[in-house]
This record gives sequence, structure tokens and C-alpha cells, in this order.
Amino acid sequence: MAAFHLSRIQHLREGFEGSLIGPADADYDQARVVFNSMIDRRPAVIAQCASNKDVQAAIRFAREHELQIAVRGGGHGVAGNALAEGGLVIDLRAMNAVSVDGEDRVAEVGGGATMSHLDRGTEPYGLATTGGRVSTTGVGGFTLGGGSGWLDRKFGLACDNLVSAEVVTASGEIVTASATEHPDLFWALHGGGGNFGVVTSMRLKLYPLGTVTGGLLLFSAPKAPAVLKAYRDFIAGASDDVGGGVAFL
Repeated sequence: MAAFHLSRIQHLREGFEGSLIGPADADYDQARVVFNSMIDRRPAVIAQCASNKDVQAAIRFAREHELQIAVRGGGHGVAGNALAEGGLVIDLRAMNAVSVDGEDRVAEVGGGATMSHLDRGTEPYGLATTGGRVSTTGVGGFTLGGGSGWLDRKFGLACDNLVSAEVVTASGEIVTASATEHPDLFWALHGGGGNFGVVTSMRLKLYPLGTVTGGLLLFSAPKAPAVLKAYRDFIAGASDDVGGGVAFL
């Protein structure tokens, strides 16, 4: 099966701006590494896209050859959905640009940008939006899945701050989804995950953010019931300026 598909990659290479990686390439194993090291899937093709046209070409190639598609942004999802065994991975990591409109308080974020890209782009403006708790998390997957972070009690979930998204559909069409354009698709992107097309860029609302004070409290496992009850009672009455979370390590 791999040899069959690999013999046809040459057709995809024509006009492809990014890189195409197959199992025989030296950088294949590194290209398929994701955050969860327990995931060990071997795609037939990894299409490291550099533009919307690359994404269109990859989708059409996958449809033509009946390859399952996986979309990779940050590759941080623990289920490993960024990889498809024997399929085609649309790798957006090279499409990671972030531009900020400080006056309108909106960031335009590439589909492959991580939280660190977003934070570096917004910090000089003193602006922020709800982001993930880990810097390597992809902004796209995080937002499309809902997106709970340190600032969500103040600014809402990440998807609540989605202004618009540029989407390459399963047919290869590029559309803009917003409250006024393709509103049904825009609604579905608010927590629907990556099931409705490949989001190559999105625009997010930003908010002024001053000094932030944070910290970490560690407790032994036997204290978990009491700690959880105390946190539940505290956060229920806390100001929206207070964010928090609980994790078992």
C-alpha cells in the first residue's frame, strides 16, 4: 500500500510549495513525532503545507487516492489525531504567522501557530486572549475544540473569541466562516473540532491584560478529596479575574 501511494506522490509535488515526506525519507520519523510519545502511527504521506494552495492540493490528492486525512497544528492532542495510520497528514506547522491589529484588538493566527507564537505576537501590545496552559499547544486545535485556559473565567472560552476562520473544505474550496459568511459553518467551528474542513487561519478577539500573578500549589494524593472540595468552593465565589485549574501528576 505504501509503495502504491508513494509512486503517486510525484503528481502532488508538482506546484507544491511546502515539503512532502514519505516513509523512505530521512526526516520521516522526526516529522511524525507528536506530543504524546505513546502514539506511533505511520502515515503514507506527510504534507508540510506552506500555503492554502498546498492544503487544497493535499485534500484533493487524498480524495483521489482514498487516503484518510489527519490535520496537524501543534500536534498536542493526547489522542494522536494529528496522525493517520497509512493516511495523509496535512501538517500546518509552517503556516504559523501571527499578526496583531492593536487598535481593533484582533489577532490573525496561522493554522500551525502554537500558544508561544500567539503570546509573542500579542505581548508587545499588552493584549491577550484565552489560550492553552502549555506553550506548545496549537492555537487552531485548541480553539476549534472549545479551549479552556487560564483566562477563560475573564474572557470566555477560546472559541467564544473566534471572529472568523479561513477554511479549506473537503471539496478543496476556500471559504471564510464568520457570523455573516457561512454562519452554519462558523457555528460548527465553535467546539466542533477539526471535522468541518482545514482551518488555515483564524482571527481572534484580544483584550488588555496587565500584570499577572501566578503560582503552583502541590499536595500529596491522599489530600485530593479535601483539596478538590476547597478549590470548588473557592472558585465558585472568586472574582472573574481569578483563573485556576486542578491537575493530578
